[in-house]
This record gives sequence, structure tokens and C-alpha cells, in this order.
Amino acid sequence: MNRPWLKLSLIESNEERKAYRSLLLLADDWAEAVDQYMYEGELYIAQDQQDQVLGVCLMHALSPEEAEIKNLAVRPEFRGQGVGKAIIEELCSRFASKGFSRIIVGTANSSIDNLAFYRAFCKIHFLIRRDKFEGVLA
Repeated sequence: MNRPWLKLSLIESNEERKAYRSLLLLADDWAEAVDQYMYEGELYIAQDQQDQVLGVCLMHALSPEEAEIKNLAVRPEFRGQGVGKAIIEELCSRFASKGFSRIIVGTANSSIDNLAFYRAFCKIHFLIRRDKFEGVLA
């Protein structure tokens, strides 16, 4: 879906990634985990037309066919405006063009807002595990 107001940029260097740690912590308050996985996969920043950072998304390839949304965070002042949905739609499209057929999402099972967000976004098959759920974006 074409959203001219949204720009997604891949952050390649570890030094650049450090600048987005605080945003990643908006979606995962376990700092030790964030510190470990923030250097894995592909980190994208979402910006508006004025280059204001709206949010971040960390995607991690699990196999040649399957990728995981490891972290998706939208700055609080931009939540509820379609930013998170736009990020996911754009990244799902990009990853599909790379040959990925499944996108997995994971979050704590107590994150009711996260469950509602992903449920409203698209059809997801949930697998609830102790301390986290996983869903497949269909």
C-alpha cells in the first residue's frame, strides 16, 4: 500500500542501532533482551515526510521462508494513527518480495493491547506459550 507520508529506512551499523534502543524499549521493557537482539536481523526506522522518527521495527529471518517481527514500537504521540499498521504492511510487502511466505509476531501473553493490535490488523493464528504468544500474519 502506498503511503507517501511514511518512509522506512534500514539501519545498518551497530553504532546507528544504539540510537534507537530507547524506542525498542517502548515495546520490550526487558533491557537485557533488547540489548542482545537489537543487533540481529534488520532494524527499520519509520519517519514522516519531515524526517521525524515515528517508530521502529526489528525483523529477523528465522529461515528462508519465515521472518519474525521481533520488536515493533511506535512513539506514544503517534499511536492510534495507523503508523504501526503501515509499518507492518510495508515490511510484510518487502519481505514477501524477498521470498518470505510467513511473518511471525511474538509478545508477552499479558500484552492485551498488543494482542488486540495484531488481531485487528489481519488474521493471525495464535500460539500462546508461557510468557509469550506467537502469531502468524496470514
